[in-house]
Amino acid sequence: MNVAQIDKNQLDIDLPNAKLAYTIIQSLLEANEALSDLLVVAAHALDEDVTKALTMTNEWQKYLESKRNMEKTKAQIEKFTENLKNLEVGSSTADSL
Repeated sequence: MNVAQIDKNQLDIDLPNAKLAYTIIQSLLEANEALSDLLVVAAHALDEDVTKALTMTNEWQKYLESKRNMEKTKAQIEKFTENLKNLEVGSSTADSL
């Protein structure tokens, strides 16, 4: 099911848990970004032959695939954030009734 097709009235999550999920996801994304930055710094410290050997490994290919997947995840996070804001607005409206 596409996230855009989800009826927010049928969501089985409340606002506090949605905010917790967002916080957890954000922390994981920040950790991933820090690790990527560290890899860039480490790569600059290696000589050309070592860097070339490293990029020929399965681990490097998995890393690149992970980076590609993270780009897709960023779009999903943006949609999640939008839905979270809508949930928050809906909760505020319901509380004021």
